[in-house]
Amino acid sequence: MTTTPAARTDPLTVEVVDLIGSVVARYHQEYEQAAARHALTGAQARILSLLSVEPLPMRRIARAMKCEPSNVTGIIDRLEARGLVERRPDPADRRVKLAAPTREGARTARSLRDSLDFAREPLAGLSRQERLLLRGLLRRMLGEDAG
Repeated sequence: MTTTPAARTDPLTVEVVDLIGSVVARYHQEYEQAAARHALTGAQARILSLLSVEPLPMRRIARAMKCEPSNVTGIIDRLEARGLVERRPDPADRRVKLAAPTREGARTARSLRDSLDFAREPLAGLSRQERLLLRGLLRRMLGEDAG
């Protein structure tokens, strides 16, 4: 899908792009502040958040973070030194190591998530139907299944 020059200069499109940029900037700012309250970098906090969903191998973390696996290894090393993450063998392939949150790491990830009020408070003002519509539109913009 290519964008026509007219679509790029359409005032409504320009405004929507600007609003999305503002949302992203505010989210990152709040995320960095929440991470700093836990003496974490933004990258450390994002990885801890990813791992709170499920243990992951380094390569999958790197893909999700859009960085090199060697960068992830260093971040995992620092999180492990703080007792927030541990490495364990993958039950499906014992040659592969998974990074997983410790009990303290899971607690810290939960605390980080709970402190992100920026998105939660404005979303609370939307009805369930509006949130479902927004979710569907965002998924569609990202090329994901809207279901």
